[in-house]
Amino acid sequence: MRRTLNVTLRGEECAVEVSNGVFSGNRVDLGTSVLLKQAPQPPAEGTFLDVGCGWGPIAIALAKASPEARVVAIDVNERAIELTAKNAKANGCANVETMAADAVPADLTFDVIWSNPPIRIGKDALHDLLMAWLPRLNPGGEAYLVVQKNLGADSLIPWLANALGEGYAVSKYHSAKGYRVIEVAKE
Repeated sequence: MRRTLNVTLRGEECAVEVSNGVFSGNRVDLGTSVLLKQAPQPPAEGTFLDVGCGWGPIAIALAKASPEARVVAIDVNERAIELTAKNAKANGCANVETMAADAVPADLTFDVIWSNPPIRIGKDALHDLLMAWLPRLNPGGEAYLVVQKNLGADSLIPWLANALGEGYAVSKYHSAKGYRVIEVAKE
């Protein structure tokens, strides 16, 4: 069941198609909204990654904010990948590439990573997911993750700092509406 929504993504009005079976299929999720409002302006160019793209709100926001950047949007859900590609194209974001997570070239690294990660997949799976992508930040790169406070945001910060080790700074960047925006910066 698909429908069209009119949404505002970092000040940009967009018409998007959403669907049942794709995360937040009837609105911009509150956590995603917090991330989009609070994360800093991304660089003008570079290679950006949206982990768990859903129907594409983060990828579209990044693409519109930085039209010279390459935005890679990944998900494990084929319908999500299809919707993100369609929504990016419909909103003039030719710089968005969508692909399955396992199709990302092993040597591709990123200047920016933004994600509303799928917390409900469980702690071990979440840790595996984050450790698959965050180490792929380029030197000077930054990641912004939004996590609900009552779903473990505060304990995730020291876990990430320990798991990533030297060369990374992990901190709470912002709090709003029961969510934490976590910043991961690679030296």
